[in-house]
Amino acid sequence: MKARTLADLSAPLMALRLLTAEFPHLPAPTVEVSPIYPERLELTVHDDFAGFEGWREALNIAPKSVVHHVQRDGRTGVLRVHATFAGAELMLIGYATAPATEPVLAGSGAPS
Repeated sequence: MKARTLADLSAPLMALRLLTAEFPHLPAPTVEVSPIYPERLELTVHDDFAGFEGWREALNIAPKSVVHHVQRDGRTGVLRVHATFAGAELMLIGYATAPATEPVLAGSGAPS
């Protein structure tokens, strides 16, 4: 693989510049741009699904396109969605503490 240059990352860097100009009021996400995926801009919001939703709404991404799962430990919820913004592949990710669930005792279900 040939070494990438900063110019190879122009699509996600331009998208980041536009996001900064258009949405300065939104919560600051963790930002990742990588030469491994030169067309991708990744925005990650930690500990706050409301922040994720603010970004999703601002970017006009349909709620039905968001994928939700809980990580293996059962304590961390994850929201993830892919979109396109200003010519870049955008990945928006949110992490937050999953609500605790009440344990259910065997035999405590609905009566038969």
